[in-house]
Amino acid sequence: MVTTSVENINETMDYMYTNVPVIHRGDIVLGKVISVSENEVMVNIGYMADGIISKDELSYDKNINTKDIIKEDDEIYVYILKVSDEEGNVVLSKKRADSIKVWDELKEYYKKGTNLDIVTKEKVNGGLTAEIKGLRAFIPVSQLSISYVENLDDYVGKKLTVKIIDLEKDKKKIVLSAKEVQKEELKAKRDKLWADIKKGEKRKGKVSKLTKFGAFVDLGGIDGLIHISDLSWRRVSNPSEVVKVGDSVEVYVLDFDKDKKRISLALKDVNLNPWDKITQKYKIGDIVEGTVVKIADFGAFIEIEPGIEGLVHVTELSNEMNMKPSSIVNIGDIVKVKILDIDENKKKLSLSMKEVSDKTDDEFISYSEDEEKVTVGDLLKDKLKNLNFD
Repeated sequence: MVTTSVENINETMDYMYTNVPVIHRGDIVLGKVISVSENEVMVNIGYMADGIISKDELSYDKNINTKDIIKEDDEIYVYILKVSDEEGNVVLSKKRADSIKVWDELKEYYKKGTNLDIVTKEKVNGGLTAEIKGLRAFIPVSQLSISYVENLDDYVGKKLTVKIIDLEKDKKKIVLSAKEVQKEELKAKRDKLWADIKKGEKRKGKVSKLTKFGAFVDLGGIDGLIHISDLSWRRVSNPSEVVKVGDSVEVYVLDFDKDKKRISLALKDVNLNPWDKITQKYKIGDIVEGTVVKIADFGAFIEIEPGIEGLVHVTELSNEMNMKPSSIVNIGDIVKVKILDIDENKKKLSLSMKEVSDKTDDEFISYSEDEEKVTVGDLLKDKLKNLNFD
């Protein structure tokens, strides 16, 4: 018969009180999973009695399978619901421990402005829901994007990087924003662009907007302007003749102003100015062919090659007096002109259609005079040579 002395019992009790931790309802402790069944999980929390987690206290998701989310020997944090039940076991909750720890984590994320990756779930009044660390969160439609949100359905099930912009544990309120993240990313892009940009360099961008006076190009957070005159060396009446919104383009940086946040761009190749070799290709007195590209009250502009235009003043259009240019030529007409003057510095050509016409008239008169000198005898002479009168 085994007997236990009072002294041994006292020693055992002293050991337990000294080495076994004291626990209270509401404590969160670390435990090790001993066993897992369909309806409950047994956990060793280092106390004199093991703890039990019922299936209802494992997760807020009612459709989970116990064995899918927890395994033997897993170390988990648990919340003490009751120090001792009717059978002496400690009643535990994993979902409450998770929730408390998650709220603590979220509080840190909120304070630090940490970026979080989430997937939106469903559309609700005023925005979308998402799940973050197992908790339900809300993203207002105004916080979904830095751009205008036209169709909320397009954002359902979408991966987003967000920040917590409002957090209230008592109200279980978690408000997220993707817009704030995008604003920070955009600022970083802009800062880098302003730090790196140089005159004369080439940059890639995307046409973001067209206006009557040019095209705006997104260089990565900052829009630069290509003036209509810098889209091409040719005359352009409307930017849509050259580019459209969404086009990827490579542009030259002509100038920029960091203070005014302005960038001037060129789509035309600034290194291939056709005027640079104008005097090598053309001389005063040359007669060339060109296309009428613009008509004004004072004359007509003729393009003799892409990027090179000259003016035929109204007085050089025709010998006729008081004629409107539009009554003599039309846009698109192919005409011959004589180069009267070349101003390489001002990039101006003075042209004449009248002198080409006068020259043609002179040539015709000369031809006619030659024809008049030919007699009937001259015309018949060769034929009479071959006739035999014998």
